[in-house]
Amino acid sequence: MILPPSNFLRVGICALIAVVVLSSATVDLRARDQSKDWIVLKGCRLIPNPANDGDSFHVSTGKKEYLFRLYLVDAPETDEMTPRRLVEQAKYFDITVPQAIEVGRAAKDFTQEKLSQPFTVFTHMSDALGQSRLERFYAFVETKEGDLGEQLVRNGLARSYGFKGAPPGVTSSRIEVEKLQQLEDEAKRDKIGAWGANAGRLNAHAQTPSAFNSFGVDGKTRLAPADSHAVFSPVAKPAASIARSGPVETTGSHAKEKTPLGNIDINTATEKELTTVPGIGYVMAARIIAARPFRSADDLKRVSGIGKKKYAQARPYFQ
Repeated sequence: MILPPSNFLRVGICALIAVVVLSSATVDLRARDQSKDWIVLKGCRLIPNPANDGDSFHVSTGKKEYLFRLYLVDAPETDEMTPRRLVEQAKYFDITVPQAIEVGRAAKDFTQEKLSQPFTVFTHMSDALGQSRLERFYAFVETKEGDLGEQLVRNGLARSYGFKGAPPGVTSSRIEVEKLQQLEDEAKRDKIGAWGANAGRLNAHAQTPSAFNSFGVDGKTRLAPADSHAVFSPVAKPAASIARSGPVETTGSHAKEKTPLGNIDINTATEKELTTVPGIGYVMAARIIAARPFRSADDLKRVSGIGKKKYAQARPYFQ
């Protein structure tokens, strides 16, 4: 005679099944988010939607609709629905909240213009959260002029900020973060976008769109036909063969080459003098000035954003 399982045994079996199911779901989600394969959507088009802004927008590819959020950049909000975030953005650009909203709307118009022609999306389908009924995913977007995020930052319409990811063909997100920081420094130097809002230069645009590099592996972009997914894994190549292998050279590089070693006083140097030092842009110069006085240039180590590598590069230029 076979006896029925006890209540204790029945509860134990149910609990075990629940753990297995939960573990499987967690593993599946983790595998999806950490996948090294890019899904490449070619021939995408922008779908008009009131919720679209500079860094988040609805996209169609064939008959499918997606909602994407750009990696690594953050454009100001276009309204007052998220006041705390808006205040933080305004503070970052050193502008008022109404000005930040104006910048956000300019960023939205800029993105709409750049996506008026078919474009390409690179995504891992990693969840970018959001309040829409449609699930939102992080992505890099390539237009005919290059990476959309880079264009927004270079024109002062977004900041280098947000969820990190390495673009196709790049081994580390740090490389792209450094490039975005240089583009941000250039926008601030040129006083355009948010950086020029107080000078009436909000709508002034960068004059060198050719400086933006396209995504690619082996110097080419691998694309999928419209309404289809192409999945590929970037193959490791020497840095010289990768189109986006490192930060772009800024226009101030020649001045930096002429900066005498050991000639700059860390406590009296002007912002302009500080930016002639390799590795120090306008944002970093402002941080150095704000951290004064220093006992010696050795204290550069305690400035936020100056790691060992940047310190070793910059220290010889100071007394």
